[in-house]
Amino acid sequence: MTASFSRLSLAEPLARAVAEMGYETMTPIQAEAIPVVLTGSDVMGAAQTGTGKTAAFALPLLQRLLKHENTSTSPARHPVRALVLLPTRELADQVAQQIKLYGQYTNLRSAVVFGGIDMKPQTAELKKGVEVLVATPGRLLDHIEAKNAVLNQVEYVVLDEADRMLDIGFLPDLQRILSYLPKQRTTLLFSATFSPEIKRLASSYLQNPVTIEVARPNQEASTVEQHFYSVADDEKRRALKQIVRQRGLAQAFVFVNSKLGCARLARSLEREGMNTTALHGDKTQDERLKSLDAFKQGKVALLVATDVAARGLDIKDVPAVFNFDVPFNAEDYVHRIGRTGRAGQSGLAVTFVSGSDTRLVGDIEKLLKRKIELEALEFEEDRPRGRINDGRRAWREVGEVGDPRDMLDAPRPQREYRAHTPRDPFFDQPYQPPAADAKPAWEATVRPANRVSANIKPRRKVAALFKSE
Repeated sequence: MTASFSRLSLAEPLARAVAEMGYETMTPIQAEAIPVVLTGSDVMGAAQTGTGKTAAFALPLLQRLLKHENTSTSPARHPVRALVLLPTRELADQVAQQIKLYGQYTNLRSAVVFGGIDMKPQTAELKKGVEVLVATPGRLLDHIEAKNAVLNQVEYVVLDEADRMLDIGFLPDLQRILSYLPKQRTTLLFSATFSPEIKRLASSYLQNPVTIEVARPNQEASTVEQHFYSVADDEKRRALKQIVRQRGLAQAFVFVNSKLGCARLARSLEREGMNTTALHGDKTQDERLKSLDAFKQGKVALLVATDVAARGLDIKDVPAVFNFDVPFNAEDYVHRIGRTGRAGQSGLAVTFVSGSDTRLVGDIEKLLKRKIELEALEFEEDRPRGRINDGRRAWREVGEVGDPRDMLDAPRPQREYRAHTPRDPFFDQPYQPPAADAKPAWEATVRPANRVSANIKPRRKVAALFKSE
């Protein structure tokens, strides 16, 4: 049975914003988490990616913070009362945009801070005062040390995608940030998985949390059609292009394991005529946001990315996900394929498996608790494949009149070489032996007598002091 947002008795400004965004029925995580958060209890929420976790914590937080809203321009009247921590810049920016939409008809202020961009605009916004602060751990610590963010009045803390924050080494930063907060607070921890590390973190910072699990941990979405193809490493790019063409895919995520591999694959696909952009950690934040925005607007067909884009990004109507590389961490497979098949729609997830990926596939099997069958992929011959040429790209299609082979394999016509300069007539004369008494040319030249070279200086005459006998 589905629950409606109208049953939550949200305040009029929040209810109006939710209605304008087209939300009518709640997802399972929203239906179970929102009433609990409204009571002020700590929560551990587990749900598969793409199930609306942002609204599950944002709406009840805004509802409880309405008692603090005011129209004063004084920054002191707008201290930070809710802190939302996320692992990546893109996810932080996305959550901040959602919170702004939910609270657009209230007087509550919100801001986002993350790395990769200049701190000055963020500092100016923090100095004005905000009630809801969305941040990545590293940049938040920078602002705390610069005295730009004061967290002594925080009432609510949200750790979203907590397992990912631990995976990328944010635990020391989280511990430092939580030490600045009041001990009396409400802590919400949301994650797609409940690993032992997450449970230890919850036991340290949550007080009698209510555990909410709306799906089996590490469960893939049932609306996603999954295929595992056995493909050699040097054939993966060809397989990708063939499946995109056969399925008629307008857009797709392409995940790789390394930043260098991401950049190289994006350049290769771009050279081969596919509209592609790359998203990885070595790009500047401005470049990453531009790439993501171009993909959201449909200007780019393929988004080649590392796992920086595997968590939480909500891009609607993406029909397919390609695992160009099998992920090193089996849990990342669930997050990657969660980029498609969102909100009940169907999706396609294709994974290319090479000979060295056997152990990684075995880890995915243990996680999903089912056997993965590798499929063979038959390549189509779009055109006859000839040998590598010297730069000329001339092909003859099968079915044309003539030899259907690559024209580069055909014998080359003989070239006619023409002299570009007139020929010297001396070389056309017959040989004539010289006269018997003729002297060589070097001896025939007679040098004038008493001729002194100009380079030799004459001896200078000096008067003698003594006359010789």
